[in-house]
Parts: sequence; C-alpha cells; structure tokens
Amino acid sequence: LVAFAPAVVIGFLAYGFIKTVLFETPLVICIALIVGGVLLLWLDRMKKIPAYLDADRYPFRVYFLIGLFQCLAMIPGVSRSGATIAGGLLLGTDKRSAAEFSFFLALPTMGAAVAYDLFKNRDVLDFSDLGLIAIGFVAAFISALAVVRFLLDFVSKRGFGPFAWWRIAVGVVGIIGLAATGAL
Repeated sequence: LVAFAPAVVIGFLAYGFIKTVLFETPLVICIALIVGGVLLLWLDRMKKIPAYLDADRYPFRVYFLIGLFQCLAMIPGVSRSGATIAGGLLLGTDKRSAAEFSFFLALPTMGAAVAYDLFKNRDVLDFSDLGLIAIGFVAAFISALAVVRFLLDFVSKRGFGPFAWWRIAVGVVGIIGLAATGAL
C-alpha cells in the first residue's frame, strides 16, 4: 500500500491534465518511449551489487520511492512496469525482485485507475458496457498472470535489452511517422 499511495494522490490531482494534455500529444509518447528505452539499456549495463533481493523485505522508504517512480507512468509512453523496475534498480533491488514487485504493484494501481476512470466517465457509460469492461478486465488479469513467470525468467536471464531496443525503435518510427504526416 505504501508504494500504491503516491499514484493515488498524484493520479487524483493530475487526472484532468493527464487526460486532456498529455494524451493529446503523440510526440510526448514517442519521446517517452525513447527515453525509457535508453534508461533501461543504461540500467541493464549498470554493475551495481543489489542491496535488496526479496520484494517482500524492501525497506519502507524503497516501497514509497518505487511508488513515486510509478507516477512517471502517468506520462503516456512511459511504461508503468518499466518505471517501477527502473526505480527499484536505482534504489538497489535486483532485477528479478524489481520485476516481481512491479507486477504485484500493478494490481491495485491499474484496478484503481480503471475504477476512477469509469467513475469520471459514468455519464457516458451505459450499464450494458460494464459487462464488456468486466470481461476485458478479467481477460487482461488472466493474461498477465500467465506471462509473469515467463517474463521474470526472461528478465533474470537476458535482462531488459530486448524491451529497451523495442521501445527505442517504436519511438523513432513514431517520430518519423509524425514528421512524414506533418504532425510535428
């Protein structure tokens, strides 16, 4: 809950800005993808001996600071898991426990974000939409659980390089696309 609290406060206070300004700027997404990719490459190459190997035993301060890093994901194009994993690594966690904690932190964070967004948009929602939303939420949850083990093993063996390069490539292609269409 300590890591979840910053997202609740900042998400509530900045909701309008996030939805009306940041989500309307495709260049922000492209730049965030590239910066996030470069950060992941740097973190992957960093040779820091981890101080914390077990996500269940991080100090209170580390949980809270990872929660602040999670708030960066309110910027479109910043990966929530990437932000929390990067924060964890900068704070001295090992790759596997950082990835593990990121997945656990996703549950309350994304659940609260969806609930708040539904509440804010309740005037345009029809009760018949709720069934489809629930099905989508359950399907996403089950899918996430199914890939967590694979991703944890992948990250501990191969690191974040493949994810980082993918982010950089998508960001560059996005900027080229924006420039080609005159949207820059």
